[in-house]
Amino acid sequence: MTSNQSGLPGLAVVREVVGALLTWGLVACVAGLVVSVIVWALASRQGNYAASSNGKNGVLIAAGGALLIGGANAIVAFFSTMGSRI
Repeated sequence: MTSNQSGLPGLAVVREVVGALLTWGLVACVAGLVVSVIVWALASRQGNYAASSNGKNGVLIAAGGALLIGGANAIVAFFSTMGSRI
């Protein structure tokens, strides 16, 4: 069975809202990445190893968040296809 693309009123608005949330999420990931790189660089230069480690973690978290947000449609489509085979 396939999903009904026109069965709910307001579905176009929901798609626009979700698209906007994806955009905001990616903007937040970029901001987090920039801040984390700055913290990493400054802390590394000053010899603050704890803050440097936190900067590295922030870079990984921002990159992982961008990866998941960017691949959200593919991830949902994959699991939807797997679920339809049950």
